[in-house]
Amino acid sequence: MASGFDGAKPLCVEPRLQEWNRTMKNFEVAVVGAGLAGQIAALAIARAGRNVALIAPQTERTDRRTTALMDQSIRFLDRLGVWSKIEPSAARLATMQIIDGTDRLLRAPTVAFRSSEIGLAAFGWNMPNSALLSVLSQAVAQENNITLVDASVDTVEVGSHDVSLMLTNGETVSSSFVIGADGRHSKVREAAGIGVRSWSYPQTAVVLNFSHTRPHGNISTEFHTPTGPFTQVPLPGDRSSLVWVVKPEQAAELAALPLEALSERVEERMQSMLGTVSVEEGVQTWPLSSMTARAFGKGRVALIGEAGHGFPPIGAQGLNLSLRDIIVLTDMLGTLTGGAIPADAGATFDRRRRADVFSRTLSVDLLNRSLLSGMLPMQMARAAGLHVLGNVGPLRGLVMREGIEPGRGIKALPSLIMGSLRRSLRE
Repeated sequence: MASGFDGAKPLCVEPRLQEWNRTMKNFEVAVVGAGLAGQIAALAIARAGRNVALIAPQTERTDRRTTALMDQSIRFLDRLGVWSKIEPSAARLATMQIIDGTDRLLRAPTVAFRSSEIGLAAFGWNMPNSALLSVLSQAVAQENNITLVDASVDTVEVGSHDVSLMLTNGETVSSSFVIGADGRHSKVREAAGIGVRSWSYPQTAVVLNFSHTRPHGNISTEFHTPTGPFTQVPLPGDRSSLVWVVKPEQAAELAALPLEALSERVEERMQSMLGTVSVEEGVQTWPLSSMTARAFGKGRVALIGEAGHGFPPIGAQGLNLSLRDIIVLTDMLGTLTGGAIPADAGATFDRRRRADVFSRTLSVDLLNRSLLSGMLPMQMARAAGLHVLGNVGPLRGLVMREGIEPGRGIKALPSLIMGSLRRSLRE
């Protein structure tokens, strides 16, 4: 499935700034970066009782991408009180289907995953980033526990008792804990002395929105092609978003086409499943790469979003993974237990997030490489895996639950086994 970009883009809607003066510089938590991950982190931790500084320069840049959020993420946004304002701009994802769009000798069967199989009305919802940012910006600006600081971070000094952030406006912010949500070139990560593992792919994502003459029926379709996934995800009405992963030279060619010609190419690639396609203005291209920090926290620092992990927009994992970062931090830093933030909170966060981040990064990387590989064993493994998922209901249910929330499939495993045994006995 598509989307899932969550880079540390600054605020795109001008909020009501709280008064900032030289006496307001000591905070319990400072969040650096006001993209989707940074704003949600600031809001969640402020609602959990901490005094928060959200540090980022304002910008009018428009984000034309979309994000698919899974059920766990939606429930978290609902607890924060913002989902009801986002929902009118979102489309339900009730079915996700995978179609082998290659012409290779071994082609995988078409597999459909339906949320009704696991008792959900939807796996999640897809929404424009601009709508999500707008609602979050308003909620952040109205939160009394958040002070918005309109500046960039110049330098960061991490100490044993606090963290000092020198800003480009000449001010200094001191906090007990810092959350780096400042993207792949994170100054917070660099100051903490945390290295990264990074690698690139010979691929570029063409990202766009389009209207169509046939209803999408809340179905997301992912075509597996030799250059990567071609993924359509529903938007409200007869509109969808698209992430089309191709070679860099193909991406440049597609982005340069007139909208009418590009619409024809998209419709042809989709086999006219949604009727006549009309691509909208605002086509963007994004070179694909992956990055994982060598630690996700250290001392009084934690890294979330693309400051800690980033990978191709496959399987709707990006922002959903970041929200799980934030859920853990909210649990750790909330004031329900009282007291000061421990000096080793970053290391605790790192231990709690490693398994989830590494497993998701590995799964996305393997899936992407399996599409690019011309090796017969790799093609056989991918085809066989999809064949099993398409024909073994309990396994398909487990995979769907795990895709929504880590551990959810494992928890449901005993009931899945008992249900399978009962069906076998009846037969």
